[in-house]
Amino acid sequence: MNSLTVEQVLKEKKTHDPDFVKELNLGHKALTDVSCLSKFKNLEKLDLRFNNLKDLQGLKSCVNLKWLSVVENKLQSLKGIEALTKLTVLNAGKNQLKSMNEISSLVNLRALILNDNEISSICKLDLLKDLNSLVLSRNPISEIGDSLSKLKNLSKISLSDCRIKAIGSSLKSCSDLKELRLAHNEIKALPAELALNKRLLNLDVGNNMITKLSGLEVLGTLSCLRNLNIRGNPISDNEKSAKKVRTLLLPSVNVFNAQPLEKSSRNAKHTRLDTDDENFDAHHNKLGEEEQSKEYRKSKKSSKRNKSEEEEEEANNDDHKTKKKKSKSNPSVDQVETEKKEEHKQKKIQSNNDDDDAEKKQKRDTPKQELDAIDDAETSFAEIFSRENVSKGSSGNGIEKKKRSSVQETGLVKVIDTKANKKKIEKKQSKSVVIDLPMEVEIGLGGESKWE
Repeated sequence: MNSLTVEQVLKEKKTHDPDFVKELNLGHKALTDVSCLSKFKNLEKLDLRFNNLKDLQGLKSCVNLKWLSVVENKLQSLKGIEALTKLTVLNAGKNQLKSMNEISSLVNLRALILNDNEISSICKLDLLKDLNSLVLSRNPISEIGDSLSKLKNLSKISLSDCRIKAIGSSLKSCSDLKELRLAHNEIKALPAELALNKRLLNLDVGNNMITKLSGLEVLGTLSCLRNLNIRGNPISDNEKSAKKVRTLLLPSVNVFNAQPLEKSSRNAKHTRLDTDDENFDAHHNKLGEEEQSKEYRKSKKSSKRNKSEEEEEEANNDDHKTKKKKSKSNPSVDQVETEKKEEHKQKKIQSNNDDDDAEKKQKRDTPKQELDAIDDAETSFAEIFSRENVSKGSSGNGIEKKKRSSVQETGLVKVIDTKANKKKIEKKQSKSVVIDLPMEVEIGLGGESKWE
């Protein structure tokens, strides 16, 4: 198929109104004529790559075009494109273009791609104030000249595999330049004016003719530079000179000659290992504190139990001695003492039953309290785990149980003890609570998981 008809386009887009068509992909159709596209007034994006077009006269009426690709056609000029003033992207690479004069009116152009053509000079770019990407690789361009002096918004320039011998001051106005590709040229040294391109991130000057270290001295002023390639230059073949470039002139570079620098990777590795070691030590220190806290609680309980047993035994011995004396002096006293003893036993049994009832009630209330805490959005994970530990580890007489249950009802997580030890016990209790949480590692950070 050599020419295109309106009917074919409408059929492909499944519509009857050309005004509804805003985008067309007509690549790989061997087209030689696209004049029918003048009917599509609202066309904004058009792909005509891999066809046989020799000019762009058929696109004169497509004044709303913003994106156009005519890669790999047979274009010898860009005539017909002058009226497309709304274009922001033009890709006419791999054609037979010998000049770029027609693009001077494309004042809204932001990306101009004309690689692999026969263009010998850069010109007519003065009015393209918004241009930020310029690709002219593999064209017989011998010098850059002053053609880019007014393009302050340029951030990417590719002039690889041309015939450029010097850069000079041609890029001094490109203050936003971030990527510069000048590989496979005849450059002998980088100019001092390159220091004005302070935002430069990527620089490729591989396969040029740089022989001396002085030809790269300006690199030391580019503090933002992250990626540098000088492979294929005579200076790169000299190991000592290449090492000086890497260590003395490039403190900020991460990738040198397409290889990540060992320094940055080694530092990252040590940082990760140090972090892991710190987490490991902290974990085991916390475990040690928990064990000490458990031993402390156990020893305190056993000491209380032993003390109460000793006091009870002494009281029994005293009662026994008193009873013996009284029984010798008066037999009726024995009967009174026996009755008192039986009454004391009954009271003790009643007291134990009351304590058991209180403990059962507390156990019944505990699940409800825990559920209330979980439902409360302001309650932290640490407090929920603390409630569980306190309820499981509680022991002692009935008074302590009542105090703990009253504290739990208020929503506070504390262990009731003497005033002197209150703060210490509370602090150790909080430390042991944190230990109960799973020790996990956040992916990529090497640190503890943050539950709260």
